[in-house]
Amino acid sequence: MTISAEERRARITEVVRDLGTVRVVDLAARLGIPAVTVRRDIAALAESGRLHRSHGSVSLAPADSGAPSAVGDSERVIGMLVPTVGSYFDEVIAGARAAAGEAGARLVLGIAPYEAGNDREQVERLLESGVDGLLLTPNWQPGSRAEQSAWLGDLPVPAVLVERRAAPESPGAELDSVASDHRHGVLLALRHLAGLGHESVLLAAREDTWTAHQVRSGYAEGTRLLGLTPQPVIDLHRPGGGPADPGAVADLIAEAAGRGIRAVLVHNDQDAIQLPPLLRARGVDVPGDVALISYDDVFAALAAPPLTAVAPPKRAVGAAALELLLRRLAHETGLPAHHIELLPSLKIRTSCGGEG
Repeated sequence: MTISAEERRARITEVVRDLGTVRVVDLAARLGIPAVTVRRDIAALAESGRLHRSHGSVSLAPADSGAPSAVGDSERVIGMLVPTVGSYFDEVIAGARAAAGEAGARLVLGIAPYEAGNDREQVERLLESGVDGLLLTPNWQPGSRAEQSAWLGDLPVPAVLVERRAAPESPGAELDSVASDHRHGVLLALRHLAGLGHESVLLAAREDTWTAHQVRSGYAEGTRLLGLTPQPVIDLHRPGGGPADPGAVADLIAEAAGRGIRAVLVHNDQDAIQLPPLLRARGVDVPGDVALISYDDVFAALAAPPLTAVAPPKRAVGAAALELLLRRLAHETGLPAHHIELLPSLKIRTSCGGEG
């Protein structure tokens, strides 16, 4: 028989009163109610001041607690899901961690690798650890169906999407989000190359991440806006496939240079940094024969020559997402859903003839 939310919450409160402090997962098992439902009910009871949540456990609120605690009254625990560490997302994490430290909150990290497809499982683990809110970077591939992210609509705690924007028809579209405007970043690169006199620019890009899809869309829009002649995109890594052979990519760029196309934008740094020596072996100099811009600016300054690069505001994205989530947790009256985009910048270095 289906019971109402009020009945469930009364049962939860009764068990917590009997046991004192109890783990959320144990409470769900004891009541025979799905953990996600129990967490949602506990969130409502905590907001009303009837229960107190802390690190995966729940207890009765103090007798004199007639209202929900403010954010600063106790340490907030924020779960952060990322697809990888060691590159781009290191800076995003660093921004969120610094903002959390300033606010007296604590960050808990979960990793759902691109190839694993286990976003939901990792989020469940973060929820079981007792987080108050979530920063989420789901592994959305180009062409992913809206129903694949339907679970975002059932989250029992507030969440902010980080470097992602949900499809308009999906439940995630109603979540807060903070992301880099990658299409604007591509436009910056194309505008710079056009200003150097290039009438056509090659794009060599991955196709196995959400960001790569944004870069490709930005290339199509940017070439149209600037009147540049578009070229077929060189695939560096396709969904379900392995990375392209760097030598084969260098062959394609060298062949294009022979046809007069002497500018290339490469997503991302890891692929771009391999190209100058490979092109030099084929008689093509960077920047003498080909101007090269990298996208991401994680390692671009360490290349030989140092690479001009589009630099998404990675740390600022992490910090802004954490701050927005804390505002949401503070229950600000009338706070609408925020979809925030931060603009990348262009770092001029020697690979386009600039100063290194």
